[in-house]
Amino acid sequence: MTELKKTALYDLHRSLGAKAIPFAGYEMPVNYPLGIMKEHLYCRKSAGLFDVSHMGQLVISSNTQSMQFIASELEKLLPIDVLGLSEDRQRYGFLPNKEGGIIDDLMISNRGDHYFVVINASRKEIDFKYLRENISKEIDVDLIKTRALIAIQGPQSEKILSNLIGELSSLKYLDVKDFSYKGEILWVSRSGYTGQDGFEISLPNSLCEVFCKNILDQDGIEPIGLGARDTLRLECGLCLYGQDLNETITPIEAGLKWAIQKVRRTGGEREGGFIGQEKILNQIEEQPYFKREAFFPDGRAPLRSGTKLFSDDSGKNEIGVITSGGYSPSLERPISMGYLDYKKFKIGNPIFGELRNKFFPVKLTKLPFVATSFKRN
Repeated sequence: MTELKKTALYDLHRSLGAKAIPFAGYEMPVNYPLGIMKEHLYCRKSAGLFDVSHMGQLVISSNTQSMQFIASELEKLLPIDVLGLSEDRQRYGFLPNKEGGIIDDLMISNRGDHYFVVINASRKEIDFKYLRENISKEIDVDLIKTRALIAIQGPQSEKILSNLIGELSSLKYLDVKDFSYKGEILWVSRSGYTGQDGFEISLPNSLCEVFCKNILDQDGIEPIGLGARDTLRLECGLCLYGQDLNETITPIEAGLKWAIQKVRRTGGEREGGFIGQEKILNQIEEQPYFKREAFFPDGRAPLRSGTKLFSDDSGKNEIGVITSGGYSPSLERPISMGYLDYKKFKIGNPIFGELRNKFFPVKLTKLPFVATSFKRN
């Protein structure tokens, strides 16, 4: 059995009474004594501190080529506008395979002399190998192992973080900036995966525990585990790789068409030219029959990942599957996301989810379940 990896905050998690679980090869806190429900609600009303150091951090650079050259090479792999990404700005994207499925989804930042990319923990080695094999040999791809990654999320996050590193009010959603703390450089982006205002901070492993203790010494912030991180992202309709996204699901089927800028679509200035373009561009023009949707299960029982969906209460006509589901602390009811096969299902027809050989009515609804609150101005 492979020994689980530990982040730079492992000792701090233990001292705070965290309950740990295996996640993507790491021993990670699922919750603290406050509990998942209270952690979730606390983050929504005030601020939460998350350890996301299990995520991958990549630096993509070149000693011989320009940033324009790097961007052009990245656009052969990413169906997003990398060339148009301004310095100190961040953008959501994904790596498609030849069939249009998603190898991974990611965040990419233009840092002036390099690109900084945050990738999913379970896909780190896969992404690293894929990029190294499919990008110009004149470009360096480095997987950073000396820096931790934390997130501070919630309406009080700006105030709390500003107390430690300086004024942050000038940063708007998806801005990226360097800050100094105890002689070390922090890479700070106004982003996160809870659907609300907040920041992600990349910092040296050696500084991480001290920094987080100083954050937690302030009023209005609590440590938050992976349990509440999952319910927070689900409420805002954000995908989890390995559940809502995988190598057989395309960005269009996943409802991520918005992340492919017009310049890369059919008729755009730099249309196509990326791996998987044929299926992805075709699906933008002709909507796929397989689509991610949002659901309200009737009753109090959550319908979780793997729950099959049917158009009848006897399980004869399977029409889809739940990929993420749970109880929403904000709405005080179960919520789910998943995929429907519109070759087998028509709008207006009933939907039933199978749970322990029983069939429960499910209502189709719209995403997000809870409105996002990013600072865009």
